[in-house]
Amino acid sequence: MREQHRNLTYYIGASIDGFIAGPEGELDGIPVEPELIEFIKTELPETIPSHLREPLGLGDAPNQRWDTLVMGRGTYEPGQAMGITSPYAHMEQYVFTSTLPEDTDEAVHFVKDDPAAFVRDLKAREGRDIWLCGGGKLAAALIDEIDTMIIKRYPVVLGSGTPLFDGPYRPARFTLTENRTLGSGDAIQFYRKA
Repeated sequence: MREQHRNLTYYIGASIDGFIAGPEGELDGIPVEPELIEFIKTELPETIPSHLREPLGLGDAPNQRWDTLVMGRGTYEPGQAMGITSPYAHMEQYVFTSTLPEDTDEAVHFVKDDPAAFVRDLKAREGRDIWLCGGGKLAAALIDEIDTMIIKRYPVVLGSGTPLFDGPYRPARFTLTENRTLGSGDAIQFYRKA
């Protein structure tokens, strides 16, 4: 067995009460302030979707942490509905789905395999770390594979919606390693597996 070289980081935004979107996937109640956008552009530029990189002045900014991402169908479909079928063309993209056809976009890999086994294989490959960009069900399925988390905590309560982890009761311990608070009221929390 090859030694694992890459980490899986769950980088996601969440409300104070732990939701990443509203009950129907709504994002309109989540404030995205200029200071938060500047943080993302400076420290996590690869997380800006390809179609927004040029308008935000990123152009061909290099990936700093990740060169590969994994996401669930629910995270992929809102962009697809807007005609964006390769949202992160500057990265290797994997979408876990049993319903979307493999030929949806040749730049995106559609995976029907077990997420945990697949991610373990990705971790053993050469490259930068791997970004888990959503959603809650996939995060719950990958809890044993998540090495670190970066959570953008928005200063809003949604009341209900898609939770950060949408799965069975299964405690997993993480250690808070850094907590940055922006003037906008957003907090960026960094965790590593305990």
